[in-house]
Amino acid sequence: MTAVKYELLTKDQRTKARRGRIHTPHGSIETPVFMPVGTAATVKAMRPEELKEMGAKIILSNTYHLYLRPGHEIIKEAGGLHKFMNWDKAILTDSGGFQVFSLGDIRKITEEGVIFRSHIDGSKHMFSPEKSMEVQNALGSDIIMAFDECPPYPSDRSYVKNSLERTTRWLRRCKEAHKNTEMQSLFGIMQGGMYKDLRYQSAMEIVEMDLPGYAIGGLSVGEPKELMCEVLAYCVDYLPADKPRYLMGVGSPDYLLEGVEQGVDMFDCVLPTRIARNGTAMTSRGKVIIKNAAYERDFNSLDPECDCYTCKNYSKAYLRHLYKSNEILSSMLLTNHNLYFLIKLMENIRNAIEEDRFLEFKNEFYDKYGYF
Repeated sequence: MTAVKYELLTKDQRTKARRGRIHTPHGSIETPVFMPVGTAATVKAMRPEELKEMGAKIILSNTYHLYLRPGHEIIKEAGGLHKFMNWDKAILTDSGGFQVFSLGDIRKITEEGVIFRSHIDGSKHMFSPEKSMEVQNALGSDIIMAFDECPPYPSDRSYVKNSLERTTRWLRRCKEAHKNTEMQSLFGIMQGGMYKDLRYQSAMEIVEMDLPGYAIGGLSVGEPKELMCEVLAYCVDYLPADKPRYLMGVGSPDYLLEGVEQGVDMFDCVLPTRIARNGTAMTSRGKVIIKNAAYERDFNSLDPECDCYTCKNYSKAYLRHLYKSNEILSSMLLTNHNLYFLIKLMENIRNAIEEDRFLEFKNEFYDKYGYF
């Protein structure tokens, strides 16, 4: 009995885009879906109620950050992550792998796992596949991710090959260590860098383990967009059609559209929340950088085609004033808008797939929006 199941509803006739539904212990999720990121058990500047109001059915949280603070034992004591953060919909936790590998000089990789120093206080820690599973089992998220090694871009072929083979060995250990299969589903992660044959090797090795879902890792890590799209196209083909496919770390509108066209079901990224805090809004006409002097006397809404709370109530001039004054409300209102914009975009994409007009929708969107 697996906690998470995928249901395919319909496919686009001219592309690999598909419309589906993921069933979890905390409700069903319509796909393709964008998942807001709540790194430290909160989507920055957002209340859980606001996320629900805009239609979010699943959010992401971060194993590495929650392990270091407040600690997984405390969250377990609170009744799990859902209860701790007052979120009764689905949660996906990443394994902590990407964060640990991003630490650079303050971490050391061995076959056992990764020894690293906390970015908070410099204390020494060891993350292994078993430790990642222990932490994620304690958090109680619906979807848990395997602990993988993330090779940087660019990396030479031999490094990437050794890295993906270690990721496979670590996945076996994750599967063995995962204790709560009735309520939590473990997803494997495909690696292999920009090498087609290594991507194939990684996919064959992880698919053999018959997991409830699979992610594509190691993309959107600094490579040109054309290369990402080329690699993604064959990555998806290597994964089973009856399981969810998750492209990690992608959240700009153009990348979401390209990913959907290749048959991806799930996406996540800190981009919409991070750029909101830095004063940038995504709109149907492209990016709006709110601090620009052009908006000083602009009393129109951010986006005439958007009916989010921010667009219904506030002008660009007011949002510019808040940002320039360093007011907390600036982050709240722009984050609300950006997440609503992406959640609405995914809803429109799902409708377009159902009506077999995905390509027309994509082209219309690009005509107005341009590229991010």
